[in-house]
Amino acid sequence: MNRIDLRHAPLALLLPFLIACAHTPPAQQSADAGANAAYVMDPHSHARPTEAVIKHLDLDITVHMDSQRIEGTASYLLQRSGATHIILDTDGLIIHEVEGNGGPLPFEMGPASLIGRPLRIALAPGTERIRVRYATGPGAKALKWLTPEQTTGGAHPFLFTQSQAILARTWIPVQDSPGIRFTYKARVQVPTPLMAVMSATNPQERAPDGVYEFTMDQPIPAYLVALAVGDLAFRPLGERCGVYAEPAVVEQAAWEFADTERMLVAAESLYGPYRWGRYDVLVLPPSFPFGGMENPMLTFATPTIIAGDRSLNALIAHELAHSWSGNLVTNATWNDFWLNEGFTVYFENRISEALYGPAYAGMLAQLGRQDLDNTIAGLERSGRNADTHLRLDLTGRDPDDGMTDIAYEKGATFLRMLEMKVGRARFDAFLRDYFDRFAFTSMTTDKFLAHLKENLLDPLQVEVDLDAWVDGPGLPPDAPTPESPLFAQVEAELERWQKGTPPAQLATSSWSTFEWLHFIRHLPRPLNKTQMAALDKSFGFTGTGNMEVLAAWLEQCIRNDYAPAYPRLEEFLTKVGRRKFLTPLYTELASTEAGRERALAIYQQARANYHAVARQTIDDVLAIKDGKPPVDF
Repeated sequence: MNRIDLRHAPLALLLPFLIACAHTPPAQQSADAGANAAYVMDPHSHARPTEAVIKHLDLDITVHMDSQRIEGTASYLLQRSGATHIILDTDGLIIHEVEGNGGPLPFEMGPASLIGRPLRIALAPGTERIRVRYATGPGAKALKWLTPEQTTGGAHPFLFTQSQAILARTWIPVQDSPGIRFTYKARVQVPTPLMAVMSATNPQERAPDGVYEFTMDQPIPAYLVALAVGDLAFRPLGERCGVYAEPAVVEQAAWEFADTERMLVAAESLYGPYRWGRYDVLVLPPSFPFGGMENPMLTFATPTIIAGDRSLNALIAHELAHSWSGNLVTNATWNDFWLNEGFTVYFENRISEALYGPAYAGMLAQLGRQDLDNTIAGLERSGRNADTHLRLDLTGRDPDDGMTDIAYEKGATFLRMLEMKVGRARFDAFLRDYFDRFAFTSMTTDKFLAHLKENLLDPLQVEVDLDAWVDGPGLPPDAPTPESPLFAQVEAELERWQKGTPPAQLATSSWSTFEWLHFIRHLPRPLNKTQMAALDKSFGFTGTGNMEVLAAWLEQCIRNDYAPAYPRLEEFLTKVGRRKFLTPLYTELASTEAGRERALAIYQQARANYHAVARQTIDDVLAIKDGKPPVDF
């Protein structure tokens, strides 16, 4: 059945739905309304969950790797509060038909906007389930299709999704708000011999017919529904943990992430049982835009954390921590994003401390503080002081604008401050109770602050200026400053070098990735070509396989016009799509006219390899509109 525009629907078609609304029993309306009353209206979703909300999804789709399209059906179990319609979010989807109670349902597509197009579905009397037949359109932003040449193996294409923040609606018609949770099952048909994995129960062997079935029994928001399809292999990391990756990468990844099971045990000892069954990691091709994405049961991770020495495993600790902070207790809207990320950075640091010691955790926290100070300074320079608040107002803006170090590092600093004021034992007990009490629910900033005062601050008579922390700019005066004696040693060596000690004679043999990052970040400005060459010869920065160290060094190379590193810079920007690395490198290039020309030349070749969220950011950095710069590419 083709879609029906309700604005022009005949009365005979609409009459049954009007009658149903008029005759819904008042008692049933009251009960349903009470069940839906806890939902928060989300400015980044068309959904009206207080009227009608999805509770379970059955997804049945076919993935067409050749035509780069997904098609199939999304069927929903609904909870209604006397509503005569339900609204789903879409963006670029092609809706073929909608059914309910075995028959067609009228529907209409609203106008397009920043948050996509609403799909408004009229509900017949007694309709508790609806089925939407659809297909993805060209350029679906959540989907990254890779050619065989863009993978490590080079023989098969690859697909991965990235739905956070509001991109799930580009590949599933859904109520795409973090405050709306549902369970799901999925049947996914993919070309053989490829494997499909999701944020759910997963196979460990390939299906000979290319059909895979998945179950997520715990309610999750739409942004955590994830899918990847490719040439994948699996290796166990312990009783509950394992890693998926391309066959050429999987053994290296398994060695790199060998501590994952230990991290899981450490996390449970801090804040309670892991409630998701398994915790696996999927290593994606380098174009993945983030370090990791905390998709339940299956973290999606960048290969740039495979350093060969297990030095970048803090990212795994971060994504694992999201199994409590974010996935278990979730920000109700993207204005409350700090409730996901601030808690997770704090938790990540505690896991790292438990496994690797206070000195390691101190370095991690100090690097985070450096990132936070830079972010605050940058936002202040650009007149975005309000974006340095923990609680944001992103109405009318892309919620991706709020995904900065403010949510991550200022949020974590706030929690460290609370820990210092009440003591670690009391704060740990508070957090453990918080995760238990609000498990599988959504949290607003106001609700958290009320809970904090009632259950921690007031009983202990502790004074905290919550307004300054949550709704004020920058960092309040009582913000703790992390310290690390290991960084003091780095600074001593840096001073020796500045006074004339050759780089090769510096005491660096025991340095980890974190010490090298601190060293590179604190190199004086400017450096001449002789100094850059001496550092590079002694420490092999340009040729390093550690992507964190390389990215920091390449930023220095651009700043100091160190030409010998430019071929590696071009290779890095062409292959790696992690936005954390791309943004400062392109920003530094764009600071000069010659650098901007170099950036545009590289971006012309690299842009197609980047995911949509990375492309959007770099388009902004280079002042590109609709994929085109002010001058010809």
